[in-house]
Amino acid sequence: MTIARSLLLFALAAVAEIGGAWLVWQGVREQRGLLWIAAGVVALGAYGFVAAFQPDANFGRVLAAYGGVFIAGSLLWGVLADGFRPDRWDLIGAGVCLAGVALIMYAPRG
Repeated sequence: MTIARSLLLFALAAVAEIGGAWLVWQGVREQRGLLWIAAGVVALGAYGFVAAFQPDANFGRVLAAYGGVFIAGSLLWGVLADGFRPDRWDLIGAGVCLAGVALIMYAPRG
């Protein structure tokens, strides 16, 4: 249950952070306006709270592992929101990062 909770929190954090950054990007780069930017700032703030609920108490470990989730999630967001098509190197790199997430967060510790 702890791993499932952790994975859910990582997914929620990714949606908040990547979605927030995307909203700011849309507001600034695509000139969609201040409401998009403001929504992005709120989502980015929510990301910080979601990350704080990870079961592991070690900030460095959680944020280091989240980096891999962010990488894979960013590629997926690009596919879903912008029609981006990752190449095999993108996919291999994301796989390596997710393997790192698993090692950092869920490897047995003695």
